[in-house]
Amino acid sequence: MERLSQRRTDPVTGQRYHTTFRPAPTPEIQARLRQNPRDQEENIEKHLETYYRNVKDLEDFYEDAFYVNADQDPYVVFEFIESCIIKPLPCRK
Repeated sequence: MERLSQRRTDPVTGQRYHTTFRPAPTPEIQARLRQNPRDQEENIEKHLETYYRNVKDLEDFYEDAFYVNADQDPYVVFEFIESCIIKPLPCRK
């Protein structure tokens, strides 16, 4: 929720910022930042509810899919995906 709800965009330059992880460099830029309506907490909650309502059906439908922890170094994520495609790990049935 924090990662999504605190995203902001500078309408002048198109640069994207995050109020915690990548704040705007100057007060002038910070004053003109705008939040996309999709990034408001109530909209994010709606999307999450939809996701959790449908995730089991999707997992059942895509039974050959694999879980990727993308909260890692991009190289590690790439290596994992590549290993699943080239030499798939045995999966539970």
